[in-house]
Amino acid sequence: MDPLHGVKLEQIVIDLEQEFGFENLGKLIPINCFKSNPSVKSSLTFLRKTPWARAKVEELWINRIYNIRNS
Repeated sequence: MDPLHGVKLEQIVIDLEQEFGFENLGKLIPINCFKSNPSVKSSLTFLRKTPWARAKVEELWINRIYNIRNS
């Protein structure tokens, strides 16, 4: 089963921002949309245009979900 099925990118960004904050997200995934004047809207714009960055964000979200379930 695809863990991303039915999950919108916006919800992924919101979940990660709530858990880590943009400052820590910028450390975990060093991309400017998390480091320089971050917002959910600007992050979505960047991630939708940048497949490699989106993949890193989705991977972090998936790993977070599996770590919570396996705790």
